[in-house]
Amino acid sequence: MKDTELLPLTKRQQQIFDFILDCMVANGAPPTRVEIADNFGFRSPNAAEDHLKALDKKGHIELRSGTSRGIFISESARLSSMFDNDMPELGNSNGMAVIGDVAAGAPIFASQHIQKMVSVDQSLFSQKADFLLKVRGDSMINIGIFEHDLLAIRKANTARDNEIVVARIDDEVTVKRYRRHAASVSLIAENDNYAPIEVDLQTQSFAIEGIVVGLIRQGL
Repeated sequence: MKDTELLPLTKRQQQIFDFILDCMVANGAPPTRVEIADNFGFRSPNAAEDHLKALDKKGHIELRSGTSRGIFISESARLSSMFDNDMPELGNSNGMAVIGDVAAGAPIFASQHIQKMVSVDQSLFSQKADFLLKVRGDSMINIGIFEHDLLAIRKANTARDNEIVVARIDDEVTVKRYRRHAASVSLIAENDNYAPIEVDLQTQSFAIEGIVVGLIRQGL
């Protein structure tokens, strides 16, 4: 994976980079050239390819031939906090609650976990969100979820396979990709350094707290 100096993006390049991240969060895979072209109204996938090559040249992504969809977030982009150009202004007005560290055994939406209230444009998300969850750790970086990001969460107690969920296992809360089996659940990290968490539904306490429906790049 590339680890090079990042060069500034144009507004359109930033929009395409953000679209790639959104697709990786929502679908677990980057978009195709056709999907990028359709989303931005380009006349052909060749225009999308030109923008991708620019993102690659500027160090934000890595294009690889011979792999499915072939778009990877660069290591430099993962470690950078510069992708907050279009982040909605955060303030103390009434709005969505930002949930910080969740104590073991305590409800995720308990008042002591609310760090602040922020105003957010809900049109940024794929579905209406109920609260924001501050990310800790690097277990989901392969789909563009980095530490300190804010995840938009829709409250839910069920999920479909491959959705990104906020789950509670016994007394611990985690964000992972969800896969259901007959009598167990796999919670899959998007980082090769982490093995899946296998949950035995017959012996462990398990609950889905919500589904990720969007992301705000917050930086450090």
